[in-house]
Formats: sequence, structure tokens, C-alpha cells
Amino acid sequence: MNRTRRLVRWSELLEREPSRLLTALTGTEYRAPPERGVMRGDGSPISVALADPILRDEGLKDDSYGEAKRFFELTDNQLHEIVCYCHVGETMQSSRAALSVRAAIG
Repeated sequence: MNRTRRLVRWSELLEREPSRLLTALTGTEYRAPPERGVMRGDGSPISVALADPILRDEGLKDDSYGEAKRFFELTDNQLHEIVCYCHVGETMQSSRAALSVRAAIG
């Protein structure tokens, strides 16, 4: 599965429950890369991806920021737009995360 297909799959998973409230990650832009890489949150957009057996079979190992960046081949700016609290507060609707994932496809 190529990068685009992985991102489409993630957005489709998020769109299945568009009103579901997901947890945002706090302050991703303020963390040093090693600290940012291990950031995670229960119920985050990344955890939705990890719950999918297809994405796990494709190689998604955990629901950390760093793993999502690696697996989905995202820049820090792209992943920040998808998961960071500064855009949405502590929670976001799944549909909002899906739009951000689709925007990262380019």
C-alpha cells in the first residue's frame, strides 16, 4: 500500500463515525523531536488508525506521533494539522481529523 492509499484508508476510518470525539495531542510544536516522537493519546486520530487490522498489517506499529509520521510519510507540519490541540482544543470531531488527513494527500 503506497502513501496515498494509507492516508485514504485512515481518512475513511475517521469518516465512519464523523461525530466521534477524538483526543488532540497537546503542544506538538513545542516538543523536541525525541519527546514529540513518543507523544500519544488514548482516543486520538492516530489510535483510530492503529485499531485497523489492515493498517497494522501494512506496518503501523503503535499510535505514537513518531510512528504516524513515519508510517504515513507526513511532515511535522502535516501531522500537527491533523492531531494538535492548538487548532481544535482538547477534542475534535473525527470528521475534522479526516479532512486534515485528506488535505495531507496533496
